[in-house]
Amino acid sequence: QVQLVESGGGSVQTGGSLKLSCTASTNEFSNYCMGWFHQFPGKEREGVATIGTDGYKTYADSVVGRFTISRDNVKKMVYLELNNLKPEDTAMYYCAAEPALVLAGKKVCAMSLIPLQYTYWGQGTQVTVSS
Repeated sequence: QVQLVESGGGSVQTGGSLKLSCTASTNEFSNYCMGWFHQFPGKEREGVATIGTDGYKTYADSVVGRFTISRDNVKKMVYLELNNLKPEDTAMYYCAAEPALVLAGKKVCAMSLIPLQYTYWGQGTQVTVSS
């Protein structure tokens, strides 16, 4: 079992910035594919960004150029920097983890933005952007 705890959410005005953090309980953190997702009220959870074990990143089109995902394997943390925030970014943000596959001796992540492909989830942190 991997426990994930998010922090860093809050309320900002349009154009503001926040940095979300997610701490993982596993000592095998470097073997996990990590992702950030958001969920709007009454909507399905959607992928925002993913980062593989090799640091490769993918982003949803709506956040390209504004959000940055990163990880620190020593601290067992993954981050999401949110810049130039818009009211439509208002949502609960979740961190998720999935063990990497090992193929031919290499760790492989699907780099998926699909929530069903992640096993472990945090409780979420709220981001509210006012106009």
